Amino acid sequence: MTIERIIRIMAGFFILLSLALGIDGSPIFVSKWFLAFTAFVGLNLLQSGFTGFCPPEKLLAKLGVKRSNGGGCCG
Repeated sequence: MTIERIIRIMAGFFILLSLALGIDGSPIFVSKWFLAFTAFVGLNLLQSGFTGFCPPEKLLAKLGVKRSNGGGCCG
């Protein structure tokens, strides 16, 4: 698995989890403040798209996870 794929999985997981914890109708609702985490992840994805800076990418690279071969979003 590549860095890019892991980051997409992490972002999707955090968004879904924070929505589940922050929406009233959810069986695991805790507080509406979890929606702020959803916004944080979205803003981080947005700034990463513009700047190319992504802290988890740096961490995963140091842990030895390989980068993609540049084959696009499914590569």
